[in-house]
Amino acid sequence: MNLWQNYIQPKNLSEAMDAFANAPRPLAPIAGGTDLLLDLEQGRHSPVQTLIDVTGISEMLKLEIRDDMLFVGAGIPVNRVVADPLTARHAQALVEAGSLIAGPQVRNVATLGGNVAHALPAADGTIALLTLDAQAEIASASDTRRIPFKELFLGPGKSSLKHGEELLVGFYLPLQKHNQASCFKRIMRPQGVALPILNCAVWLERNGNQVNDIRIAVGPGGGTPFRATETENALRGKTFNAESLNNALESLLAQAKFRTSPRRASADYRQHIVDGLFRDVLGTAWSRAGL
Repeated sequence: MNLWQNYIQPKNLSEAMDAFANAPRPLAPIAGGTDLLLDLEQGRHSPVQTLIDVTGISEMLKLEIRDDMLFVGAGIPVNRVVADPLTARHAQALVEAGSLIAGPQVRNVATLGGNVAHALPAADGTIALLTLDAQAEIASASDTRRIPFKELFLGPGKSSLKHGEELLVGFYLPLQKHNQASCFKRIMRPQGVALPILNCAVWLERNGNQVNDIRIAVGPGGGTPFRATETENALRGKTFNAESLNNALESLLAQAKFRTSPRRASADYRQHIVDGLFRDVLGTAWSRAGL
């Protein structure tokens, strides 16, 4: 049985929006297909009549500086995001997250947009982008707009994108300045597919021994990608020392809603290991910001 009947390959956003408007429905966009094809084969995705291949859309394949921000196209393969000097300079947490997504073969075809659009609360690319204060660019038949990254997510596996009407074009990230840095790390099982048990990303700005500003994301810390805002408040404006770090960790444990996953870890285990992971990521970002 065919998983689809029509396959369309637009070359730009205009052609893509025309396909979204006129192609036989139901339809779905496809990039690397590393999640979608498995979901279709295994019945986790409703049947589709048309697949719209977005890997040739020129607007989604750019990685460049635009108006004092870094633009990362949603159609770029993860390995290209990892290898690009611009992401290494301005989004180190995203580079570190991307390098841990699946294996090398998957990263050669899987896209950052697909990782995000799947809307999983512990997706590595998603957690990194959340802490980097990303904005998402979305195209529809009527316009192209930017929204805060957090607004893309409604629940586990549920995106706010209007299915069959809107397309995730890419992400805008603030350029990294002096005394700013980011870091991403995760704890995972060593065997088989290395799914994250817990991951964490931190972006911060320091002034001497003081935390000027900070953003923290942990996955999974809830039903949607989780910003640890109370933990941020516990550190922002404070001297970086053992006392402020312990207070921040207490805030993280109070705010995060860890859950039990049969294939990954129990909520109690995640709560136990987040201490070491958080201290490690925060300490690395702090050291980098002082270089």
